[in-house]
Amino acid sequence: MIERLQGAFTALVTPFDEQDKVDTKALARLVKAQLEHGIDGLVPCGTTGETATLTDAEQERVVKTTIEAAEGKAPIIAGTGSNSTRIAVENTKRAKAWGADVALVVCPYYNKPTQDGMFRHFKALWEEVGMPIVAYNVPGRTASDLMPETIAKLVHEGVIIGLKDATANMIRAQETLTLVGDKPFAMLSGDDFTILPFVAVGGRGVISVVSNIIPGDTAKLVKATLAADFATARPLNSRIVEFSKAMFLSSNPIPVKAAMALAGWAPARVRMPLVTADDGLAMKVRAAMNAYRGMAEDADLQGWMS
Repeated sequence: MIERLQGAFTALVTPFDEQDKVDTKALARLVKAQLEHGIDGLVPCGTTGETATLTDAEQERVVKTTIEAAEGKAPIIAGTGSNSTRIAVENTKRAKAWGADVALVVCPYYNKPTQDGMFRHFKALWEEVGMPIVAYNVPGRTASDLMPETIAKLVHEGVIIGLKDATANMIRAQETLTLVGDKPFAMLSGDDFTILPFVAVGGRGVISVVSNIIPGDTAKLVKATLAADFATARPLNSRIVEFSKAMFLSSNPIPVKAAMALAGWAPARVRMPLVTADDGLAMKVRAAMNAYRGMAEDADLQGWMS
């Protein structure tokens, strides 16, 4: 599986209809559009997918819809994390039964475990489920930070096969890779602002938010950087970084869902306690979309409104 964990992966939004139910038809359309635009893998039920607001039954529908719509064309990395090891184990067992290829497991949040506690958490998942695991380190959301030494220990003991690193810290990324050494390991960026430098120092790709709306250009950026084609990568990176500023003007996924609604790809609705983009934010998002369109003739804007 690890050989497939390279490239551009989309942290999928979860579309909700006017009755606030999961819109599986919109999700299936989104999955197919992602693959048509060159995305290498799909990540349902992550932060961007508002998993904290989904019931177990809804998570099942989201993961199964993603798998069915992908038709085996890309790996599916399903979010299964929890701040309870027991619940994370059960979530991961279900994702494996549904047919997901890999579990994306966020570091336990709120209860602030030690490094040893996090090591034991991930090890318990591997021992009890036996599903490939990508750890997800996002200390800005979790208040827990998986350190390079702990990551390397998890890799060397065969517990995890990869890491989604949302720290945007290139020094940490290099230190982690040095400690991991020649062990098979897929380190993926979890930050759209640092795709190019992250891949350049040894990362294998990105799990992206903005690729929900600009999948083609995100895929091109990762491919060019992996090939050390920086003449192609640099201008793409500049455009994506500038556009990403608008996609994080409010809590994720509020802005990107607003953009997708303007593009006609998916509804803008988010679930409480998040609040759907108001007119002011929607105007800023529209302006960013129009500016992105004007940056290059080949910009990835299929279906976008003017």
